[in-house]
Amino acid sequence: FDSDNKIKRSIGRAWVVDTSTNAKLQVSFVPGKSKAFAGDYWIIDLGPDYEFAVVGHPSRDFGWILSRTKELPDDVLKGIISRLEQQGYDFSKFEMTNQKNFGESTTQN
Repeated sequence: FDSDNKIKRSIGRAWVVDTSTNAKLQVSFVPGKSKAFAGDYWIIDLGPDYEFAVVGHPSRDFGWILSRTKELPDDVLKGIISRLEQQGYDFSKFEMTNQKNFGESTTQN
């Protein structure tokens, strides 16, 4: 949801490029020319029940923490941050989005 509480979508196409792990993907958000404009999306951390996934770029310049819930417990997030930093990511460059109230009515009486 954006700041006006409207749904924003990105539609991409992904394919596995390392079948030994299935953790290295190429993803494109350009319709019709997918492989020509694809980027690396590597799964670098995964919750034991797939409750979260961390996707990073091999340059370690950016990445995403994806969750099935609007918030991760503090201990889970701290563990993710620790593992990211052990892998050479600078977590201070990550932008955290407050998902807690997204999708709820923003109208107040």
